[in-house]
Amino acid sequence: MKTVYTKEAPAAIGPYSQGIIVNNLFFSSGQIPLTAEGLMVEGDVKDQTHQVFQNLKAILKEAGASLDTVVKATVFIKDMNMFAEINEVYGEYFTDHKPARSTVEVARLPKDALVEIEVIALVK
Repeated sequence: MKTVYTKEAPAAIGPYSQGIIVNNLFFSSGQIPLTAEGLMVEGDVKDQTHQVFQNLKAILKEAGASLDTVVKATVFIKDMNMFAEINEVYGEYFTDHKPARSTVEVARLPKDALVEIEVIALVK
């Protein structure tokens, strides 16, 4: 088992890691719209979703994976009414390759984020 860490994404805000590699699988922690400096992205759910993907891309790269090797994504959203906007941004990052996905509406996310995404990917 190997812990993954990059300065290109926000540091964990609790007792967990940005991600873990086990054998040839990478498991990310959920990413919320924090910048690498730890500041919450202001703006709408699309802006926040773009930041989440920037974080995921940085962590995946550090793990030796990429969005193209993601096999499963879990999307947590504050309000299911935002699904279409999140889905639009999600589709910009997963074009030809479409991993399995679950989407769940939750009562609240850390730092009152509107969206959080975690992924499982194959490590190259």
